[in-house]
Amino acid sequence: MKEKSIELLNKAVGDELSAVHQYMYFHFHLDDQGYDLLSSLFRKTAIEEMMHVEKLAERILFLKGEVEMVAAVPVKKIHEPAEMLKLAAQMEMESQNDYNNWANECAGNADAVSKKLFELLVEEEEVHYDQYDVELDNLKKFGDKYLALQSIERSKSRVAGAPLE
Repeated sequence: MKEKSIELLNKAVGDELSAVHQYMYFHFHLDDQGYDLLSSLFRKTAIEEMMHVEKLAERILFLKGEVEMVAAVPVKKIHEPAEMLKLAAQMEMESQNDYNNWANECAGNADAVSKKLFELLVEEEEVHYDQYDVELDNLKKFGDKYLALQSIERSKSRVAGAPLE
């Protein structure tokens, strides 16, 4: 019973670590391209995903399991903002589906706390999905102009002498 919960929690750790790695990769490349808003969104989401790893690890340790710190999939080398957002939205949707299923499995194994944790993660992944979906809509509506505005804002800040992060 608790072994199944530990297995599912560790699968989630692997998925979350993959998301952290992928989103930081996107953050680095978007920052390099001058797209500060999208870069910041991926950085913020990566940090939130790290917090998910922490919550999952705490639960695994409480159940006397071993935390497996192995990313589920390698980073995909994508450099186009629209493709990054599509992949991120897909990843978030897949996590929601998995976590819903795993919450039900935990409930079936009389592990209400792990069930509740998975349900909380579903809510947070829905927020992430919505953020990426909004950005995809913005790109569809405004096209390259949307990205150009982000790049212009960075240039304006640098010319004005704003400190670089």
